[in-house]
Amino acid sequence: MAKKSAIAIAAHPDDIEFVMAGTLLLLKERGWEIHYCNLSSGNCGSARHNAATTRRLRLAEAKRAAKILGAHFHPPIADDLEIYYDLKLLRRVAAMIREVNPSIVLTHSPEDYMEDHMNTSRLAVTAAFSRGMPNFVTAPRRSPVEGDVTVYHAMPHGLRDGLRRPVLAESFVNTTSVQTIKLTALAAHRTQQEWLDVSQGMNSYLRAMDEASLAVGKMSRRFKHAEGWRRHSHLGFSGTATDPLRDAAWKEFCT
Repeated sequence: MAKKSAIAIAAHPDDIEFVMAGTLLLLKERGWEIHYCNLSSGNCGSARHNAATTRRLRLAEAKRAAKILGAHFHPPIADDLEIYYDLKLLRRVAAMIREVNPSIVLTHSPEDYMEDHMNTSRLAVTAAFSRGMPNFVTAPRRSPVEGDVTVYHAMPHGLRDGLRRPVLAESFVNTTSVQTIKLTALAAHRTQQEWLDVSQGMNSYLRAMDEASLAVGKMSRRFKHAEGWRRHSHLGFSGTATDPLRDAAWKEFCT
């Protein structure tokens, strides 16, 4: 049987805090073991430091953020703009899935504004799908695992796909009670304030996250702050009606 565990698999340091951390925190409150992984080191995320320095700084920040969330930290396996849907990375992500054996996988939207996010989503989905295949070899080698797993896709940044079309959530988790902790975890990524201001015009990244969660809360028509989710097809992953996020957070969950 799968453990009562959940893993968030995102592209870059701070992506989890933007769109997934509130749900992770609520699962932890309900007794779940939570795991935290950014596939990329974030090495390109600075206008001031070189790649090696940025990689070191962002690793320390990500570890600090995971500690604030109370999550098990998994180190990055790639660099920025080098997250490809290829066999090398798939073997690595699949090994992590087998180690954690989660019931819930949280990852990016299949449609987003950048390829790193979308490729991370594809890797997480295929890695979860292959969890019980003894003939698929992971790196490092890990034995296949049994049990249902449900993959949930977060809202894309800007709440739109790469062609600027609105993306609507299927379900919502009320993150109002954990918004302060979520902001504290995001603030641990200190190097990102300058970078996002310069590269993407996001002004205050803390304010940007707060405004995004308010917008999703408004979309829910029920909660003040929320994270929105779309459940991946159950085929090859779980039973038809399996929805562990709904079952775990039912008082804070709506569709």
